[in-house]
Amino acid sequence: MLAQEYINTILPQLQLTDTVDKALQLMSDFKLTHLPVVAEDKYLGMISEDDLLDKENKKNTLEFFKNDFIHPSVISTSHFLNAVTLSNQYQINTIPVVTEANEYLGTIGANELLLALGNFSGANETGAVIVLEMERSRFSISEISRIVESDGAVILHLNIVIKPDTSLMQVTLRLNKKEISVIIAAFERYDYSISYYAGEELFENEIDSNYRHLMNYLDI
Repeated sequence: MLAQEYINTILPQLQLTDTVDKALQLMSDFKLTHLPVVAEDKYLGMISEDDLLDKENKKNTLEFFKNDFIHPSVISTSHFLNAVTLSNQYQINTIPVVTEANEYLGTIGANELLLALGNFSGANETGAVIVLEMERSRFSISEISRIVESDGAVILHLNIVIKPDTSLMQVTLRLNKKEISVIIAAFERYDYSISYYAGEELFENEIDSNYRHLMNYLDI
């Protein structure tokens, strides 16, 4: 899950000698808001579409716009989540990947980040999702795991979101099984607040089965 594993070799980079026109055309062709600028294999920074659209002379080269560059990048051997953090921080849909010596290796695009996040969150796995809401002081990963594992399930992914300006947190669980009626009942028995779940529950199936048995009895 290192940054270098998600480099998209198709995405372009710019040189200082490239014109504003060329940069804007590449951004339009690849549907990007920013592109990295490189000189002699060294990463110099990124130029934005908005900055270039403000320029009157589209024939000028990027050499004239160094002061407009921003400088987000991730080291190739860092975890890909660092790229996600920079994407959110700078509101950009491409993240340059560099060596520790600042040599430019390539760019991670939005599609690659989405793929990496999907794999990381277990979205490609078949199973149920349960979202619990609780006080931060109540959170116990050992207790949550014990409840899930009591029905033979395994937590594939656990994500925590702190609710701003409150003492509450949301804990999202992705499990390796779809049928979760026993697990839902167990969480309720331990007084957990369940704000969302998606899977296959047997509650309705049992009601339907009981209803059919009653109808069969009445027919007799």
